[in-house]
Amino acid sequence: MFASFGIVMRLSILRAAAVFLSVPACAFSASNVVNLSHYDMMRPDFTAMKREGIIGVIHEATYPHFVRDAKYFDRQQAATRAGLLWGAYHYANATDPVRQADHFLSAVASAWAQVDSAARGPGVLLVLDFEKNGHYPGGTMRVDQAVAFVERIRQRTGVYPGIYSGEYHLRQALNSRQVTNAQRSVLAKCWLWMANYSNEPRPTSPWSYWSLWQYCGDGKGARPRSAYPISVANIRKAERNIFRGNQSDLKEFWQRRAWEPSGGKSRRESERTVAAD
Repeated sequence: MFASFGIVMRLSILRAAAVFLSVPACAFSASNVVNLSHYDMMRPDFTAMKREGIIGVIHEATYPHFVRDAKYFDRQQAATRAGLLWGAYHYANATDPVRQADHFLSAVASAWAQVDSAARGPGVLLVLDFEKNGHYPGGTMRVDQAVAFVERIRQRTGVYPGIYSGEYHLRQALNSRQVTNAQRSVLAKCWLWMANYSNEPRPTSPWSYWSLWQYCGDGKGARPRSAYPISVANIRKAERNIFRGNQSDLKEFWQRRAWEPSGGKSRRESERTVAAD
């Protein structure tokens, strides 16, 4: 009887998980993350963003060839003062991935050191922008280079970064015969951020689901606008994202995955170290 009960319970859990992953994101989530870069020329009103329900901002920190985004620092200061969570991404190319990772972390750490301690929150959410590179020098990063990049980030921070990519490019890159199962296994340790301006992204192996969905950018986006707005605060054509979960889930996700540069490790890695001691 107890064995039968255990089987029933496991089946119920699996059914619940299947239902969770099959429900459209907009049914249980909110568009509460914005991403920015130096291409966004306006001066964002982060206080207004927070009033409109935005919780986190992910900003380009570095891009080829070893350039720091000129708008990153000032926007970091303003966003954290407004009480928003902060993230940083590196736009990759096909040059030395370890050097790219080191440059990215150096830029993030030096900027974060100047944030008021009372406004720091859990730290910086890190992301590798792994998309087709058509406008920076150096070509498009390969999968093996992406693996080397995320492993370097993990080595130095204690946490794997997120992987951002358009759905088509990600599927095309990972379905190549040159990609090994070992490489897919490493990337699966990263959380997934997918871009699709028409429809909710489909699961892309080795991930079973996405954590963030960028549904709009450059004035293009999913419809209807009532569910998928493309503006926020004083930004008419924003890049907005849906997190798979509610607001509490998003804050907890950021807390677990963010890197605190002054401490050198993520909160999760620090907790593991304490537990091991």
